[in-house]
Formats: sequence, C-alpha cells, structure tokens
Amino acid sequence: MDTPILRAEHEEFRRAMEVENKRLEDENNRQNHRIEVLEKSTEQIQILTSSVEKLAVSVENMVKEMEQQNERLKTLEDRDGEMWRKVTGYLITAVLGVVVGFIFTQIGM
Repeated sequence: MDTPILRAEHEEFRRAMEVENKRLEDENNRQNHRIEVLEKSTEQIQILTSSVEKLAVSVENMVKEMEQQNERLKTLEDRDGEMWRKVTGYLITAVLGVVVGFIFTQIGM
C-alpha cells in the first residue's frame, strides 16, 4: 500500500461493487426461479410416471381378464356347437332309422 486511494476512487469502486452485487443478486433470483420451475416440473414428471405405471398395471390386468373371458366364451361357443352336432347326429340317425324301417316294411320283413 504505497499510495492511498482517493475518496472519489473509493466511491467509484463502491458504486461499481453495488452495481455488481445487484447484478449478482438479480442473477441469483433468476437462477432460483429457474430452479423452482425445474423442481415443479420434476414433481409433475414423477406424478406422471406414477400414473403411467398404474395405467400399465391396469392394462395388464385387463388383458389377463380379457384372456380369461375369451377362454370362457370359446368354451360356451364350443358347447353350443357340440350340442348342435349331437342333435344333428340324432336326427340323421332317426331319419335313417325311419327310412330303413320303411324299406324293410316294403320288402316284407
């Protein structure tokens, strides 16, 4: 410290420091606001992720339920088809029995 600074130099330095401090404070406020926005966005993404996960589980359960219903429906459809085949078989047997009986009566047996 060889030469002391003048009062004017000191005031100029003080004003420069106040301006710089104000700039830094404004920058901090902007950064804090950006961080707050990012935190809210992150929370929303986490909520969305949780909702998507719940939706995926729900869809998976629905697929399983649909598979079970398809199996039950196929069983019911097959049962009706099987019943129809039995009835058709019995009718054909009866018709053939009547025809054969008629033929035998015509022949005289």
